[in-house]
Amino acid sequence: MAVSTVDLSGAVWRKSSRSGGAGNTNCVEVAFTESAVAVRDSKNPGAATPAFPAVQWSFFLRHLGS
Repeated sequence: MAVSTVDLSGAVWRKSSRSGGAGNTNCVEVAFTESAVAVRDSKNPGAATPAFPAVQWSFFLRHLGS
């Protein structure tokens, strides 16, 4: 379930170190807020930005390689 309202006005977006460098725009960016983790497409940063509770993001990361 996505978090309904998250203030992203001061969010600091991070790209994966495996994204291929600063020139590669084909990647996902994440921003960590007090209550959630937001995800966006680096090619379209103005599009809708889903945000997930931190506990769900942690579960997702733990099960990526499973």
